[in-house]
Amino acid sequence: MDLLEYQGKRFLADYGVPVPKGGVAESAQEAVAWAEGIGYPVAVKAQVHIGGRGKAGGIVVAANPTEVRSAAERILGMDIRGQVVKCLLIEKGSEIEAEYYAGFTLDRSAGGYLGMLSAQGGVDIEAVAETAPEAISRILVNPVEGLTEATIASWVRFARIDDRATHPTIRILSDLYAAFVHGDADLIEINPLVLTSAGEVLALDAKVTLDSNSVFRHPNYQDFDATQPRDDREAAAHSRGLQYVGLDGTVGVIANGAGLAMSTVDVIAQAGGAAANFLDIGGAAEVETMASALEVINNDPRVKVIFINIFGGIVQGDVVARGILAALDRVKLRSPIVLRLDGTNAAKGRAMIGNRLSERLVMADSMPDGAMRAVEIAGRT
Repeated sequence: MDLLEYQGKRFLADYGVPVPKGGVAESAQEAVAWAEGIGYPVAVKAQVHIGGRGKAGGIVVAANPTEVRSAAERILGMDIRGQVVKCLLIEKGSEIEAEYYAGFTLDRSAGGYLGMLSAQGGVDIEAVAETAPEAISRILVNPVEGLTEATIASWVRFARIDDRATHPTIRILSDLYAAFVHGDADLIEINPLVLTSAGEVLALDAKVTLDSNSVFRHPNYQDFDATQPRDDREAAAHSRGLQYVGLDGTVGVIANGAGLAMSTVDVIAQAGGAAANFLDIGGAAEVETMASALEVINNDPRVKVIFINIFGGIVQGDVVARGILAALDRVKLRSPIVLRLDGTNAAKGRAMIGNRLSERLVMADSMPDGAMRAVEIAGRT
């Protein structure tokens, strides 16, 4: 779950990380009102879930109401790499003396948290990593042991952060780590973390990705979820509680389990086709779940065939069959179905579906066979 910049800053501020004064505007009038209250100069910043705003003209420094209004009217509604700007962050301008980079993310291969700190902020950290990897100071944190202030202090000195910024940066990194851990984040980046002429150290930008599976621990994350960019298909699936990602192909995919769903997408590609979606119904294949999955895929005009790929482990094949048959009675499908059913009680499930087989409902012997049949049907329609 990726946060917009203003959401990321509010998230960080809740953990004590200092951010510039600012407010969110959805109109030019609101933008001017915020600017007047904050005091000039201000930054007018497009809020989208994607980078490259500055290069696209989505960030403007304004010195008076006329400039704020002009910038707001131009930026609102702007398309930045496929995302339309619906709101702006109006933020107090800062006199910057130095720019740094700070971030935490998961390092699954090492089984810990990876902290990164650099005195070369304000530019793409990937570019710094490529051209001057020694400029990024990395630290691996054991989740059980945590991160002590003494370790942070050594880390800051090793990264050669300016003396004036040393103590504020130590405090910020401590708060940033708390936000990362207690906020159930997958990634937190501040780029740039700035030292101002007044000696303040502030998070001038915030990139935050939260674990969507942690919402039950953080009820307020529902507000973040509501602003996630989703197309019509993804919004419909999300409202039904389905794990769905829209793709660009013509073969609709329903599978039970994320690994199986990803494998199905790959096997379809190997067969010469392209998946229209990733849809994981999890361990359940009850009537409601299967019907919801079929409804979502059925409403995608690009789908020419639906490949249902089920491997019964915990869920049994006859239960899956009942769910599919009941769902077929509820949903009037535009596209034919290829079904692969394997695993526990699969033979019983296939027998239950046997009298419904036709040119519109085809049973496959295996996952590769199902993928090839689905791709062939998609090519004919």
